[in-house]
Amino acid sequence: MLEYISITTFDDERLDIYARLSEKQLYRYNEPDLGLFVAESPKVITRALDAGYEPVSILVEDKTIKGETLEVIERCQVTTFVADFKTLTQLTGFHLTRGLLCAMKRQPLISLETICRQAKRIAVLEDVENPTNVGAIVRSAAALNIDAVIFNRECSDPLYRRAVRVSMGTIFQVPWTFVGDDYMALLKRSGFKTVAMALSEDSISLDDERLKQESRLAIILGAEGEGLKDETIAQSDYVVRIPMTHGVDSLNVAAASAVTFWELRSREGGCS
Repeated sequence: MLEYISITTFDDERLDIYARLSEKQLYRYNEPDLGLFVAESPKVITRALDAGYEPVSILVEDKTIKGETLEVIERCQVTTFVADFKTLTQLTGFHLTRGLLCAMKRQPLISLETICRQAKRIAVLEDVENPTNVGAIVRSAAALNIDAVIFNRECSDPLYRRAVRVSMGTIFQVPWTFVGDDYMALLKRSGFKTVAMALSEDSISLDDERLKQESRLAIILGAEGEGLKDETIAQSDYVVRIPMTHGVDSLNVAAASAVTFWELRSREGGCS
């Protein structure tokens, strides 16, 4: 039976998850076990549930408990905290959530070896610290037939609230993991050709036919401003640029990812 708890203040420690803990504190919430993250909106939460993520509790606006929101609450079967909109606006950005937040348990990371066995196209994010860019890149990857996304340890966590929201929950639909500095060697051992997206004197155009003929590609995208590390570019099989006009030298990394994923997508349907 569902348990609804009405709240008029966020002083209750049971609401620390939503009101006071930082993203890093949520990550470590159950140490040494896996931590928590917060998903927003019925659609995003539904995608997380479909992927097997376990809900812990829900925070919802009283006037939204109907339709799709009610279906999510009934599916979760966890303690549900209810408040009016005025109370909920004490939470920064709550008006963006469509009235529904859900704290959920993280899942163990997939190994890079497992991802490599199943994928033909992998997106690699190096030092992309902006969660909005991370979420947008993941959404493009899901939409444009990229089989997996991997992040180095300097990237923003793709389960941070803003990243999840911007991805529209597609982070729960695309295999992903964090990797160490040795990821390049493992990709190459697994038969991937590595593509460094960078402005370089020896770079080739994104529409180069050699790229389309490769059966397995790992597309490496770097941080805004600084781009990829010199050593990453040096180790890559291809250094690739997107052709530009009007004197523009580059695109935002999220926009560049969408263009690149479309051009280099697998013509064989990708992995399931």
